[in-house]
Amino acid sequence: MESRSLERLEVQGHLFCCSTGEITLLVVSDCLDYRLAISFPQNHLIWHLIAERLAQSYKVVAIDLRGYGSSSKPAGDAQHSNYSKSVMAEDCVKIMTQMGHNRFYICGHDRGGRVAHQLCVNYPDMVMKAMFLDIAPTLAMYSKTDFTFAKAYYHWFFLIQPSPFPENLINSNPGAFLEYSLGRQADMKMFNKDCLRSYTEMMKDPAAVHAMCEDYRAAVSIDLDEQKQDKEKGRKIKCPVMVLWGRHGIVDTCFDAIAEWKRVSDSTVVGESLDCSHYIPEEAPEVLLGHINSFFQD
Repeated sequence: MESRSLERLEVQGHLFCCSTGEITLLVVSDCLDYRLAISFPQNHLIWHLIAERLAQSYKVVAIDLRGYGSSSKPAGDAQHSNYSKSVMAEDCVKIMTQMGHNRFYICGHDRGGRVAHQLCVNYPDMVMKAMFLDIAPTLAMYSKTDFTFAKAYYHWFFLIQPSPFPENLINSNPGAFLEYSLGRQADMKMFNKDCLRSYTEMMKDPAAVHAMCEDYRAAVSIDLDEQKQDKEKGRKIKCPVMVLWGRHGIVDTCFDAIAEWKRVSDSTVVGESLDCSHYIPEEAPEVLLGHINSFFQD
């Protein structure tokens, strides 16, 4: 895989790593800007199979969210507010505006999709269309947890335990934790060796491990509170939405993804399952690229 130049931007007192070069950014605006957001336990390299090809038609920005990859990893606080999805969405908006993008399309996978969801709610005038990959809304997934979901997504309940318990366990053997986290949802041979090396190096950083745990602690506390408040106040996604999920993953097994996104959206929601598991950008890049090119058109 070709190396890509990385730009570091300071936003809200933290440094963020953005993939640049022929690709400008992780988001899309003026009908031709596009933002990509990452997933646990990965970084912006998850998009390596489609980013350059998207850049032929869009200005693409792929950033590492706070706590991931080469971006800053602020320590958590008692309220886990440093990793709330509203704060992480604000990071992304400030990065986009700093780079001159005021309206954009957005596509997020896993954790990036949760940040994208809150960004759509908090900044409705900035997002033209949104695509969410292999997730249902956080509130819906926690509210409808059953044995099947809890068994498959055990990390949703392990990582939220008080610090430093999960951090200490992961740091004792970060490579094994990463391999188990990735391998239980996909064939490890599917991952590009350079990407896997980058994911492994990130997991060896105790600050990154703490940040990941804080991301999940925020999800089960401040993020749930915000989504409940959004529901009570009728604050929904205003732009058209497409949701894609893996036919062999837990979202397909446990949730009606389209119905769940319709409950939090005021606009149209379309989507379908794909013949893959969780890591759509790496497992089904051609199909994803086709959906992106067809959906993000005005």
